Amino acid sequence: MSAVTDPATVAECLRVGAGFSQGDRNWLVEQFSTLDARLAGFHADATELEIMVKDRAARGQKVTLECWLSGGEKIVTTSSEEDLHAAVMDVRDDLRRRIDDVKTRNEPRHNRNLREVPQPAVAEE
Repeated sequence: MSAVTDPATVAECLRVGAGFSQGDRNWLVEQFSTLDARLAGFHADATELEIMVKDRAARGQKVTLECWLSGGEKIVTTSSEEDLHAAVMDVRDDLRRRIDDVKTRNEPRHNRNLREVPQPAVAEE
């Protein structure tokens, strides 16, 4: 991707949804800080992150992290880990992998497998 004038960061783009309070936001930003390097290739004004938890602290809790990237790409990751910290780390790591996949898909010049391979000329009879 070309250089972005206003790169996205977790601190700027993260919203806390159902199940989390604004008091949890600083802890979440700290846990997700490793995503900043991956988000830096996207514009901050067109990138959003939202994390939610359903049935927090219950046996069947489910953490969902949604990410909207500039360009219209939407990524949703979920975790059903019983420990909240483990579930947050699980969705963070899954999002990191998926952002890498999006970048690889969008930047074939940096991926040898996606470059166009010139086809040999067919000899005419």
